[in-house]
Amino acid sequence: MDIQGSIAIVTGANRGMGRHFAAQLLERGAAKVYAGSRRIESVDLPGVEAVQLDITDPASVAAAAEIASDATLLINNAGIATFENLLGDDEDAIRQEMETNYFGTLNMVRAFAPVLGANGGGAMLNILSVLSWRAAGMGHAYSAAKAASWSLTNGARLELMGQGTQVTGLHVSGVDTDMLKDVPAEKSDPADVVRAGLDGVQAGALEVLADEDTVMLKGLLSADPSVMYPELGAGGWPSDGNWDSNG
Repeated sequence: MDIQGSIAIVTGANRGMGRHFAAQLLERGAAKVYAGSRRIESVDLPGVEAVQLDITDPASVAAAAEIASDATLLINNAGIATFENLLGDDEDAIRQEMETNYFGTLNMVRAFAPVLGANGGGAMLNILSVLSWRAAGMGHAYSAAKAASWSLTNGARLELMGQGTQVTGLHVSGVDTDMLKDVPAEKSDPADVVRAGLDGVQAGALEVLADEDTVMLKGLLSADPSVMYPELGAGGWPSDGNWDSNG
């Protein structure tokens, strides 16, 4: 898809990667960029059209689809990370991860598929994660939601091919945004990740792997799980032979 002259809507566009997406779309010659945000007053990028948007609220999504009825490119960027694990952590927070990262993205896909189809097919870019493929010891709720969103992306690609809509998945490891500000880890520059994602859209790529860690993890998917999770040891047992349980 040619980004120049496109009409794009970006979710979560008030900060972080979303703001970078909106800025780079304008730089690449998009004719119009709708900047969706729950806090519309926080959208401060010159040249965009701010849109009130809560992706977890179907009514809000429907209203945004009416406003952005001329859209040809959807960037599904909005998401959350609660850093909750699956056993013992807050169930409401775990459900909110799924409501936002999976069902919120699904809300946008369902609402904007007919918009894109009516405008010639267009494209959508879904922001995924290296944690779509690997649980990381913390935040397993996020991994589960992003794995579901990866499957959503693959399914939507098949369902939308008939109307000529290109669906691209952008997988990335840690990015230097507010979401990970308290996580001590190596992080990618969000401008570089966004550039890779938009390059993929422009090239018609099905999938974009934005950094070396993501490339490495994707390459391990066909290996035995003990390779992906060496802490479990061969055969899936802890390498030290001990379980943290009663018996």
